[in-house]
Amino acid sequence: MTTSSIAPVAGSLPPAPDAKIAMGWMHTARFLTTAAQLHHLPPIDVPEIAFVGRSNAGKSTCINTLTQQKQLAFASKKPGRTQHINLFSLGKQGVTDAVLADLPGYGYAAVSRSDKVRWQQVMVNYLVSRTSLTGIVLLCDPRLGLTELDEALLEVVRPRVEEGLKFLVVLTKADKLTRAEQAKVLSITRLHAGGGEVKMFSALKKQGVDDVAQLLWQWAHPVRPAAEPEAAEADAPPAGADAAPENSDKNSL
Repeated sequence: MTTSSIAPVAGSLPPAPDAKIAMGWMHTARFLTTAAQLHHLPPIDVPEIAFVGRSNAGKSTCINTLTQQKQLAFASKKPGRTQHINLFSLGKQGVTDAVLADLPGYGYAAVSRSDKVRWQQVMVNYLVSRTSLTGIVLLCDPRLGLTELDEALLEVVRPRVEEGLKFLVVLTKADKLTRAEQAKVLSITRLHAGGGEVKMFSALKKQGVDDVAQLLWQWAHPVRPAAEPEAAEADAPPAGADAAPENSDKNSL
């Protein structure tokens, strides 16, 4: 299965903020709610950004590093056993301007087949139908690259990506690769990501942390289209409309 047909619609993003602003914003993340079923999630009227990836891809570590909080995202001691969607709100106290969604890791062999099938369906339904979903961050171990499961997930979201859903592949554990290896896997992943953005990331070396935070800030603060002309202006009569019509009674005084 190939993802080369994915071609995100160009969106209007604001200029990237200073890294300190983006990281400060990420640090405001706080637990919102958790749900074992899709219908248990509350409706959200702000941008929602989902983090997805195989178990052991470093998803929880990535979220905790971005938010500068050691235990915000829970990493189970038994990978693949965390089977809830966890939501975290972002914004100053009393204000929520974005939500992060931490989806369960997939592909871990120790989980029963029935659990795998159930959670695969929950994730598919979430990715296809969640109306507030604005962007997807796919976490991958660069030593493995995009696996068949990752490509299957990308195929599921392809229609939404084509409609403008933001998409980013984060290659975690970059510190385990040499610079030459990083450059190679970055190039290969960009080809298979089909137009989505790709960034190297290392929680240990803090590589790519600022870049990812700045991009997520941009996703959550899109440029609003210019206001439509006032109705009064649009409906205004053309110049000279007040002049007397040609067939008016010339004998009238």
